[in-house]
Amino acid sequence: MQIPSMSIQVLPPEVVDQIAAGEVVERPAHLVKELVENSIDAGATRVHVEFFDGGRIVKVIDNGKGMSPEDLPKALERFATSKISKTDDLWKLRTFGFRGEALASIAAVSKLTLTSRREGDEQAHQLISEYGRKKHIDKVGGSQGTTILIENLFDNTPARLKFLKSDAAENTAIKTTLKAMALSHYNVEFRIQENGKLVSFWPACKNRKDRVEQILEIKPLFEGEATRENVRAYAVFADPHNVAKTAKNIWLFAQNRWIQDRSLQAAVNEAYRSLLMHGEYPIAVVWVEVDPDCVDVNIHPTKSQVKFQEPSLAFRAVAGALRSTLEQAPWLAESQRPRPPQPLSDVSAEDYPSTQGLPNFANAPMPKENLAFQDASLSATQFQKKEFNFPKATINEPKIDYQTLAEAAASREELATQSMSPKSAEPEAPRGYWSSLEVLGQANLTYIVTQARDKIVFVDQHAAHERVVFEKLMSAWKGGKVDVQDFLFPLAIDMSPEKVEALLGIAKDIERLGVHIESLGPGTIGVKAAPLMIKESILSTVLDKMANEIVEQGGSYSLERVVGDICATMACHSVVRAGQALGIDQMKSLLRDMDMFPLSSFCPHGRPVSVEYPFYKLEKDFGRIV
Repeated sequence: MQIPSMSIQVLPPEVVDQIAAGEVVERPAHLVKELVENSIDAGATRVHVEFFDGGRIVKVIDNGKGMSPEDLPKALERFATSKISKTDDLWKLRTFGFRGEALASIAAVSKLTLTSRREGDEQAHQLISEYGRKKHIDKVGGSQGTTILIENLFDNTPARLKFLKSDAAENTAIKTTLKAMALSHYNVEFRIQENGKLVSFWPACKNRKDRVEQILEIKPLFEGEATRENVRAYAVFADPHNVAKTAKNIWLFAQNRWIQDRSLQAAVNEAYRSLLMHGEYPIAVVWVEVDPDCVDVNIHPTKSQVKFQEPSLAFRAVAGALRSTLEQAPWLAESQRPRPPQPLSDVSAEDYPSTQGLPNFANAPMPKENLAFQDASLSATQFQKKEFNFPKATINEPKIDYQTLAEAAASREELATQSMSPKSAEPEAPRGYWSSLEVLGQANLTYIVTQARDKIVFVDQHAAHERVVFEKLMSAWKGGKVDVQDFLFPLAIDMSPEKVEALLGIAKDIERLGVHIESLGPGTIGVKAAPLMIKESILSTVLDKMANEIVEQGGSYSLERVVGDICATMACHSVVRAGQALGIDQMKSLLRDMDMFPLSSFCPHGRPVSVEYPFYKLEKDFGRIV
């Protein structure tokens, strides 16, 4: 089949506008985002959004500075904007809109009514556009600000209309977009109506943390921040007990723009490493700020993605902002907070002798003597007659030895005097939360049963001991006290030149982790030494994975994560297991060691270490209270 030749033609403006609309306004949620961003750029402090029929009808009202009558038709022209005027302005953006395409694209696929009034104008002016065809400007009543009404969205493009999802799905997408806009602008009031019903009202707040608590409806939330060179990250997040089943509650903002970024999402998950179980995701809102000339926001039509000049710095800043606070376990009350751990450089396994008394019963069978009854009387089948011979009770008048009583009183007084000596008067060191629990015993040879003033606490002995040993191993490794073996000949690992260059660029960083590397050629890395805990067989995998992630995730995180997994495995196989009997002293020893580490509430795999049952619940179950 021969394809007929066609001469090159310039597309009509209406076709160009519809093509642009397909990129900028893919669905109603994108339309709402563009309109609200325009309101924010206009200095609005109140934004009111209404939408009907899955977003095919949208109305946005703001109290911004408004537009002059002369600017109304210009606002609907392509590439007409007040945000930038030259190329250099793209690298100094302080506004959300800058392309000048949004309103023109929206007007091309809908009936658009634009009403605006500036401060000082006697009345508002209105311009109606039907699928790109503008009508005359009329004078109308209206307050200061701008109102945009979108009707019959995509009616002139049936192909795009049929790709819309259900009204419920589109409405959910719009509400998610508006939630993100409200999170990023805490000082703006948002009022949202769906099909004529008020669904959300968020008054302006004083700071970001208050706005996050207001919108996510979770309290308490915690803050953290970190700086890596010129990249600053600030995060508001929930504790590891408060998790989600999907990653939809990880909200990311770059330059206060809501973005989708897998690398930064991975940084948030990295911060919660060893605190969440598989299938659990954190709840966090993260803002990343960088110098405007170090980030490109002009890489996607919907501006939902950005490109950092140094992605690794952004990754490390985000992970550091969350981890620095998480490691302090701020969700614990001050009275329950564990004692601060020793500096990593001063920690070694010998510093914690208190768990040496814990038995290592791995795979040890339970003695049969513990399971069998030796009392033969329990097997008797007949009642035996028992004779009881009671001596006659006699009542004797007690004789009081006053001399003995006096000596006893003197002895007590002497003991009291000794107890007040300087040595005994030293205040007792304050106990941490775990060691302050009263040990009652062991349940099912698996759970340490303890009680506090207002609750019973069950502690999983295996999970608790696993966390303690894991933290000791990681502390020794980070403190440089892990054994390193030198290879007689460097271990050669072949990889692409780009990966070799990436690893050599952070050679000093990974040397601190016990791995010493050198270049053996353009495509070969030589490993001169490595920690004993890392087998030679997996060194190649570790370094290759690390090289792949270095651009997006910043250097040492990959190796540290692998070492963490190794330490968690070592801890799991070398600690007390379920089904092993512990003495009271051993249980107390384990609880004391838990106070050394703030994250003792979770095992290295993210499982909870303890479960609490308040006394009031027991009293309610027993009918003592209603």
